[in-house]
Amino acid sequence: MRYLLSLILLFSINSKVLAQVCTTLGQRPSSAFPVCAVDTFKQTTVPYCSNGKIPVALCANDGVAYEDKNPYWYKFECYQSGSLAFTILPNSPNEDYDWQIFDITGHNPDEVYTNPSLFVVGNWSATYAPTGTSGLGVNNIECASNPTAGVNTFSAMPTLVKGHTYLLMVSHYSDSPNGYGLSFNTPGSGGTAVITDTTPPAIQSAIPSCDATQLTLHLNKKMKCASLAVDGSDFTIPGTTSKVISAMGVGCSSGFEMDTVILTLDAPLAAGNYQVVAQFGSDSTSVTDNCDRNIPKGNAVNFSVFVKQPTPFDSITPPGCAADQVQVVFKKNIRCASISADGTDFSITGPYPVNVVAASGVCNAGLTSVINIKMSKPLYTAGNFLVTLLKGIDGTSIIDECGEETSVGSTLAFAVQDTVSADFTSNLIAGCRADTLYLFHDGRNGVTEWSWLFDGVQSSTDQNPMIVYNSFGNKSIQLAVTNGFCSDTSNVSFYLDHDSLRAAISGPSFYCPNELATFKDSSNGKIVSWYWSFGNGNVSYAQNPPSQAYRLVNRETIYPVQLAVQSDKNCFDTTIKFVKAVANCYIAVPSAFTPNHDGKNDYLYPLNAYKATNLTFRVYNKFGQVVYDTKDWTRKWDGTLNGQAQPSDVYVWTLEYTDEFGQKVFQKGTTVLIR
Repeated sequence: MRYLLSLILLFSINSKVLAQVCTTLGQRPSSAFPVCAVDTFKQTTVPYCSNGKIPVALCANDGVAYEDKNPYWYKFECYQSGSLAFTILPNSPNEDYDWQIFDITGHNPDEVYTNPSLFVVGNWSATYAPTGTSGLGVNNIECASNPTAGVNTFSAMPTLVKGHTYLLMVSHYSDSPNGYGLSFNTPGSGGTAVITDTTPPAIQSAIPSCDATQLTLHLNKKMKCASLAVDGSDFTIPGTTSKVISAMGVGCSSGFEMDTVILTLDAPLAAGNYQVVAQFGSDSTSVTDNCDRNIPKGNAVNFSVFVKQPTPFDSITPPGCAADQVQVVFKKNIRCASISADGTDFSITGPYPVNVVAASGVCNAGLTSVINIKMSKPLYTAGNFLVTLLKGIDGTSIIDECGEETSVGSTLAFAVQDTVSADFTSNLIAGCRADTLYLFHDGRNGVTEWSWLFDGVQSSTDQNPMIVYNSFGNKSIQLAVTNGFCSDTSNVSFYLDHDSLRAAISGPSFYCPNELATFKDSSNGKIVSWYWSFGNGNVSYAQNPPSQAYRLVNRETIYPVQLAVQSDKNCFDTTIKFVKAVANCYIAVPSAFTPNHDGKNDYLYPLNAYKATNLTFRVYNKFGQVVYDTKDWTRKWDGTLNGQAQPSDVYVWTLEYTDEFGQKVFQKGTTVLIR
């Protein structure tokens, strides 16, 4: 984790110099491990490497460079919205792990290095302990810290959105190869999101090659490359003497999962109808999905080997939300070289104009079973559309691997739904001690689910929730919406200013005869009105009222001076200052005192020193010894020294102070102590 201590800077620099770019599968976002919540993922070792800096917007002002040091990346889908709890348990207790989750729905995984808006939740604290998200977490981000600071290693559980794709980056800041265990939504953790795909794994389709010596299998979802038996024994084709002799997962050289498998046969298949059937292979299991569920033994799909003839359109992969391309699927492979790159082999018609601007295949050895047709802009509005095959700029339509041209005029239909927007409006009702925020989403385009997250802690699934803020400062609101087809997320950060109304009075604490007391408003806040009551029968509505006189008395009298203020939010605050009216402000020291505890003249002190500042009063005995010393004129000498009563005698005193005009005064005299 990122240490904020300057003493660790040299260590940090050396670590970066030694780090190399990550090449091991799983150590880059594009080759992330696919995970689900069925078991603990165990990482026994962590190779040393780094891919670069990670933007952490909420920690951007701490001057720390965050990076995926010695990382592993994990990818998961959300199949049911809810909260996510997970735990990283280091194999060694004194090691430092950081992590961050990104929402990469509709984004290139490598955007995590440049796009701060992909941030969901993270923890970069340097405390050595298990880390993750749980009910123990308070914030959705913990920034870099000192290892001894004791910063919480658990962050608040994020709310995942159904249909969204997420990346988890686990960074091992401690330079050691020791690994960790990673578990999700364990019983009792409080996590409610479902990241386990419940769709049973199966073979979706099979397409023979032109010469019928290979068979391309499309699976119904991503499955583990490691579960595929390379000798092809996971599959069989009954009713033929041709045998499967090898299997290759497409994409397995750069990742951990595949959804396409190419089977090679020892002899071509004759024209006819066949089945390809899943079975337990030489590794005693069939192909498994990312949650370790097998394609059931006996699962089969039909396919046909045709006499050489043009390959027709077969189907369109259902387009996603705001799709800017559609994917056409073919029963036989198409030659990539026959696809006009400018898209002129195709037209798309519908309720509003659509321009085709490009077309390309997912090519392997010059062949593809799908063609992606690119449009000039996404399809945001619902409608039914038709893809039509044309002769392209090269004078032909598309040509299959057997050299046959697909008939011009072939069509396929598809439909899209309206996109949705997570933009929302709000209405803040400001209060004196709390503010109430009303939030509104219009629900347009068939939105059926709302997922609100306030400051990474509170959540709501209401369309138009209300939240009461009892604290103030930086606030954040996230809203994710979906209509079951399209999803969108918006994030808003703002500063919530509170009514800092506080009434305060500046003025004297005592009142001397024949003078005027001046009081001033020292209140804080956006004040619109003042009300003064001076305790002498006078009131005022001015911010700084006229000076006041108080009735002369022969003894001290306490007068309450009250100020009530009103803010622009119609809030009120009141304060009272007590003023002591005294009979005399002339400073004098008695010439005698009798400390016999009869309540009369029991103490020696400078009388009436209300206006004196920087005062020092000392008393000396006849030997020149200081028997009393004070800087507070209200403290009085009781005629003792160290608890021992001093004898009757004449005592010398000195008095130093600064008067109300700033002049320094020194006085000296004697007082008789009488017992």
